Amino acid sequence: MRHQAHHGRLGVQPAHRRAMIRNMVTSLFKHERVKTTKGRAKEVRRYAEKMITVAKKETLASKRHVLGFVREREVVNKLFQTLIYRYAERKGGYTRILKLGNRKGDGADMVFLELVDRPLEEKLTESKTEKKEKAEAPSSASSETQPGKKKKQSKEAKATT
Repeated sequence: MRHQAHHGRLGVQPAHRRAMIRNMVTSLFKHERVKTTKGRAKEVRRYAEKMITVAKKETLASKRHVLGFVREREVVNKLFQTLIYRYAERKGGYTRILKLGNRKGDGADMVFLELVDRPLEEKLTESKTEKKEKAEAPSSASSETQPGKKKKQSKEAKATT
């Protein structure tokens, strides 16, 4: 009997599934938010939360255990230097899944898998500054074209008078 042997197969071979999950966990810790399908998010969440729980022990053995799973050393350092302190008081539930709707091509349920309590202020300020930069760039180009428009308008105004 296969009691409690349920885990998402995700429609791929076991080696591909392990590699995909490891890469997605690494990306989740690196960017703190990943856009993926619902099934993959549920599977990745299991491993991501387990890695945070192991890292909270702050031992050399736990660091080596996480290094054996997460692909990038810089991401492991981020996990051990910042993320575990963010979740020190939390006993679990380090991730959340936000539903986005269906993918256009095949209708798969798309979600954001993100870390809970991630700093939103940085993201908001970055997006506002990007919008301001984009808004400033066309305005300088439009100011160059405006004198030409003024000339045309003045010629039209002269013609009507």
